[in-house]
Amino acid sequence: MQELFDMIFKRKSIRRYDENLSITVDEMMEIKQRIFSLTPLVKEIKVKFNIVEKKETTSKRGEYCLLIYSEQKPLYLLNVGYMLEQMDLFLASRNIGVCWYALAKAKELTLDGLEYVIMLAFGKSKPECFRKDFSKTKRKDLEIIWNGNCYSDTGEIVRYAPSACNTQPWRVISEDHCLSVYRTTQIKSFMPANKLPYYNSIDMGIFLCFLDITLSIKGYQYQRRLAMVNGKNSELIDIASYLIK
Repeated sequence: MQELFDMIFKRKSIRRYDENLSITVDEMMEIKQRIFSLTPLVKEIKVKFNIVEKKETTSKRGEYCLLIYSEQKPLYLLNVGYMLEQMDLFLASRNIGVCWYALAKAKELTLDGLEYVIMLAFGKSKPECFRKDFSKTKRKDLEIIWNGNCYSDTGEIVRYAPSACNTQPWRVISEDHCLSVYRTTQIKSFMPANKLPYYNSIDMGIFLCFLDITLSIKGYQYQRRLAMVNGKNSELIDIASYLIK
């Protein structure tokens, strides 16, 4: 957990890769083994992963792509974001750069009856390619995403979670012993409006991953409740609540 927390401050979306660097056999073996230890957000949802060479997709970045396939059950997009972000942070710890690639496509759109969702493009990167000062990352001010002064130390960290086109759809109401997490639908982006709910739902899974890691490292004990997402016309869609003990 500590290793993943430390990588929050190092990771960044890597879009350029040195073609002279390559993932080693040992590194690839470690990556494949790591997949089996990923923690799901919703353990009842079946998922499968597949690592393919970049040429097996439409990706123009990285050396390989990690594809995730899932049952299309309620909360499956949250679950995908939650699990893949753990890989994003792990790969950063090995100086392997990652780019969430929303618009790239896989040749195989199904795997063992599960539907393709999204991919991580990844490749070996130089240490200097990663973030040195995470505070310089372009993110919304805390008061925009975090309503209330409770647990603001956590808010200052989790607001650096990555999101599609940097849309940062998370909104949190913080109260004594409780955090209420929402997805805002009031997003302006060059991404087509009909695509935003899909990718922003994955983003919310990423955000919950950051939140769980940060709360745990800071010593907060919590009980998380996931909401059944609905109310498509609502400005704020209920995602999760955290009872802080």
